[in-house]
Amino acid sequence: MSINKLALIRYKTIDECLKNRFRKWSLDDLIEKVAAVLFEYEGISSGVSKRTVQSDIQIMRSDKLGYNAPIVVTDRKYYAYSDPNYSITKAPINNNDIEKMKEIVGVLKQFNGFSYFDEMSDMIAKLENNLYKSTNQSKNCIQFESNKQLRGLKFITPLYSAILNKVPLLIEYKSFKALKAQQSIYFPYLLKEYRNRWFLIAKPRKGMTLITLALDRILEFQELTKEPFVEYKGVDFDRYFEDLLGVTKSERDRPHKVILKVNKKNAPYVLTKPLHHSQVLLQEDHDGIIIRIDVVLNFELEREILGFGECMKVLGPRNLASRIRKRLEESAAQYKNEEFFRQK
Repeated sequence: MSINKLALIRYKTIDECLKNRFRKWSLDDLIEKVAAVLFEYEGISSGVSKRTVQSDIQIMRSDKLGYNAPIVVTDRKYYAYSDPNYSITKAPINNNDIEKMKEIVGVLKQFNGFSYFDEMSDMIAKLENNLYKSTNQSKNCIQFESNKQLRGLKFITPLYSAILNKVPLLIEYKSFKALKAQQSIYFPYLLKEYRNRWFLIAKPRKGMTLITLALDRILEFQELTKEPFVEYKGVDFDRYFEDLLGVTKSERDRPHKVILKVNKKNAPYVLTKPLHHSQVLLQEDHDGIIIRIDVVLNFELEREILGFGECMKVLGPRNLASRIRKRLEESAAQYKNEEFFRQK
């Protein structure tokens, strides 16, 4: 059974509603939401009938598309998923869809040599590899970095939609330092990935500066379509993040000239894979190399430097060198316990 475009939009919209645990969804609520989405994406102003949405729910419940969605009715009125973790997006795709995706990948591969598509090469390879695995029981031809334990990846698509359509969000968020989750209204501006972890750059309604929210710390969020959206009027985000290693930055932060000495053994790794696009070679001799990067001083920079251990030394600025030395001393102190070594 093939799915036409409008039906797929309706199924995804109903799915997004039922995944939202912030509110209860009556049939009228679902009809209203589906009609709004159809108007937004397709310009359909005639709405959607009650019978159509009821039929959609029945199809989602059935095995016709492989969804088998656990949709239940509570209080004889409200629709919900009995399994809070369920989503039709987690259901396996059928053979017809796989064939269509193969055709799409084939078209994308034809453009792979053009400069506009340079950044898509890994995405095309990943798509092709996943399709190949789904139809052939054989070993992987290519492996990409991934973390299947990482939370929050399910939020990427709806958050992207909220940014694109300029929709404020009520987000329930629990940072690592917080004892309990907090709910606040945010204006979302950008999704950013760093080392296979995703972050939302947003501005809180009760705040003046940008903040960074890790997607794996977001518990739930709800679109506030009737809330006015506040545009971001700062610098372009490509410029905003160009002096940054990682994602942690405030609008007041400015780059520093960070001077690093790398020993001879690790110098080739740093030269062939620069720490930052601003990296320049200042000196090279029999002991190794000295490089400079112009970046904001943040947690991710310290973590990168510490990852090289004894192979890298901070020559400047002085406050960064002091912090790195202190952290290395505290790390070394953990191994000075004689009882620890006697147990080994």
